[in-house]
Amino acid sequence: MGVVGIWKLVSYEVEFQSTGKKDPIFGEKPTGYVVFTPEQRVFILLTAEGRKPAKTDEERAELLMNLLAFTGRYRLEEGKWITSVDVAWSPAWVGTEQVYSYKVNADRLQVLTQWRVMTNWPNKDIVRTIITFERAK
Repeated sequence: MGVVGIWKLVSYEVEFQSTGKKDPIFGEKPTGYVVFTPEQRVFILLTAEGRKPAKTDEERAELLMNLLAFTGRYRLEEGKWITSVDVAWSPAWVGTEQVYSYKVNADRLQVLTQWRVMTNWPNKDIVRTIITFERAK
């Protein structure tokens, strides 16, 4: 079974390369979906647990730290999902290719980012993100 269809977010974790520790940075119950269309467009919207409406500019800025959203044309190559991003929550992603490893096992989709330095984190840790979805019913 392929990736085409609607997938509901189950977990969003960051794994630290130095320790192997996994941290559910979007909380224990994050929300979101990824949709892969037969026309090879992907839409993804992921949000952290416990988000509340913002009342100040600082709170609005904070909401961007626990949100992931983008769309673009996708292709699948040897266990990799590659999206040419044309709209994103972060303007820096527009015009880039986002590359993820993925595995489909029955009604589960596991997605892994490449190892990378998190430049916006104080310790500049090397991490990867592990995202798990289940096929929406």
